[in-house]
Amino acid sequence: MFNRPKPIDVTSPLWRLEGVNPDTGTDGPLALLRLVVALCLRHRVVLAASSVAGFLLAGIYSLSLPSTYTSVATLLLEPRQSVALGQDLNGQQGLDLNRADSELQTIRSERLLSSVFDSLSLENSPELGKHSSRPTELTPSTLRFSVAPSQLGAEKGARQPATGEVSLVTDAQRAAFANFAARLVARRVGQSFVIEVEYSSADPAVPARVANAVVSGYIYQAIAFKEQIARAGTEALQGRLDSLSSQMEAARVAMRQGALPSIPTPDADARVIGAALRPLGPSAPRKTLIAALGGILGLLGGIGFIATRMAFDRKAHNASDLSRDSGIACLGSIPVAPKPEIPLKVEPRHLEYVSAIHNLRTSLEIASTSRRSDQNMSIAFVSWSSGTGVSSVCASLAQLISRSGRRTTLFKNSLDLRTKSTEPHLGCPASLVDIALANFQFDNFTIQEADGLVVVPIHSLDTNANLFTDFRNSRIQMILDAARLQGDVIFDLPALHETMDAMTLCAYADAVVVVVAAEETTIEEVTEAVQLLRRRGANVIGTVLNKALQ
Repeated sequence: MFNRPKPIDVTSPLWRLEGVNPDTGTDGPLALLRLVVALCLRHRVVLAASSVAGFLLAGIYSLSLPSTYTSVATLLLEPRQSVALGQDLNGQQGLDLNRADSELQTIRSERLLSSVFDSLSLENSPELGKHSSRPTELTPSTLRFSVAPSQLGAEKGARQPATGEVSLVTDAQRAAFANFAARLVARRVGQSFVIEVEYSSADPAVPARVANAVVSGYIYQAIAFKEQIARAGTEALQGRLDSLSSQMEAARVAMRQGALPSIPTPDADARVIGAALRPLGPSAPRKTLIAALGGILGLLGGIGFIATRMAFDRKAHNASDLSRDSGIACLGSIPVAPKPEIPLKVEPRHLEYVSAIHNLRTSLEIASTSRRSDQNMSIAFVSWSSGTGVSSVCASLAQLISRSGRRTTLFKNSLDLRTKSTEPHLGCPASLVDIALANFQFDNFTIQEADGLVVVPIHSLDTNANLFTDFRNSRIQMILDAARLQGDVIFDLPALHETMDAMTLCAYADAVVVVVAAEETTIEEVTEAVQLLRRRGANVIGTVLNKALQ
C-alpha cells in the first residue's frame, strides 16, 4: 500500500490538457488528443473569430502594400576567345569558378551600374527618390558616375576602360543611385556558370529594361576590352576591328534602350540565354501567403488567449470540469429554460429542460437512497451566492414530482419578500417562521396547495419574527417531520453568504445539493460551500450545474 502513489492534485485548469485518467490504460496520447479536440470545439467561436480577424487584418495589410514587379535576365559565361594577332581566332582559354566569381563582381561594379543608371536616365525616377522605402547597401558619399557610357573602352590596355569621374552633385542623385543598386540583384545559379540579373520595381515596364540593360552593359564592356587589345596590335586587321566595333555599337545602343544587342556578340565571352521580359503580374507582396500567415497567427493568438484565460478563469463551464476540479459528483446539467416551470403539455422547446429536471430527480433518488428513513425524501438546494437559479430548479423539480402523483412540500426562499413592516399581511401564505412562532400544528395553517404541491415560504414578512426565530428549535424539527410524513420535501434555501439560516436548515435534509451557475460560480466557491456544509453535518451528495450552455 505504501508503493501506490496518490494522484497528483489539479491546481490549474491548464492541467486538464495533460491530466489523463490513469484508468484509460495505454491510450494516453489518444486521450490527450481527445481533450485538445474537445477544447477546440468548446472554444470554436473564439478560435474562428481570431482566425478570421487575423486573416482580414493580414489581407488589409497586404492590400495596402505597393505592388512590386520583378524581371530576370540570364547570362551564360563561355570560354574566353583569344584576340591576339597571329593566334588562332578559335583558340579558347579555360573557364573556372574563380572567373565566374570575378565576372559576377564585374556585373555588380559601380562602373557598370552607373553606366546603366545614366543610360536609362533613372536619376529622375520617383520610386528611386531620397525617401524610397527600399534598403540601401551602398554609402551615398562614396558613389561616383562615369562621364558617359560612350567613353568606356577609351583607355588602352585595360579590361574596364578608365574614364573621367565626377562626383554626384546632389544628395538626391546619390540617394537615387543607392536605391537603384539596392534593387538590383546579380547571383550565380548554384555552382554553374549561369548568372541571373534581377531587378524589382513598382513600374511593370522598368524591370525588364534595367535587367536587359545590365546584361548589354556587361557585353559592351567585354567587347570593348577586346577591341582595345586588337587596336594595340601592330598589324591589326581592319575586318576584325570593324567586327568588334559593330558589336560594341550594338551593345551600347542596347544598353541605352534597355534591351539586348540586335546582332550576335561572339566576342563577349558570354551568351544571353534568357532575356528579361515584362512581368505579367506583381512578384511582391504575396498577398495570399500574407493573408494565410495572418490567419495562422490569428489562430495561434486565439489559442494563446484561451490558454491564458483558462489559467486565470476558475469558473465552472460544464459538468465534467465541475466534477473533476471540485472533486464532487455533478448530478445534472440543466440548460437555460424558455420558462422556469414545467408546463402541463411539454412542447419541443421545453423538452430539453424538462428532460434535464427528470434526470436530476432520478439522480437524487439514487444518491439519497442510503440516507432515507422512509419512502419520502428530503432534499435541500443551496448555493454560495444569489443569482444561481436555485428557486427555479427547486420549483421545477417540485412540479415534476407532484405531477407524478406524489405530494410534495416546497419550502421556498422568501428573503426577497421581506418588508420593513411589522404588521401582519392578511391573505399572505403562512411561512415556516409563522408556524413555528404560533405554536400550532402544521395542518392548521392555510398554505398554498395545487395539484399535490404545497408551497411554504421559509421566512416571514415580519422582519422581527425572522430575527427572533431559532431554526435549531425542536418546533422547527416537528414541523419539517410533519411535512415529510405527507410527502417529499424540497428546501429552496437562501445563499450561504447571505444568511446562516441555510446552514441550519441543511441539517434537516437527507441530502444537500449545491447549485452552481455555469460561467458564473467559481470552483473555489463550490469547494468552500461544500466544506462549510460538511463541517455543519450536512450530507452533501453532489452539485447541479444550472444555466448550462449546450
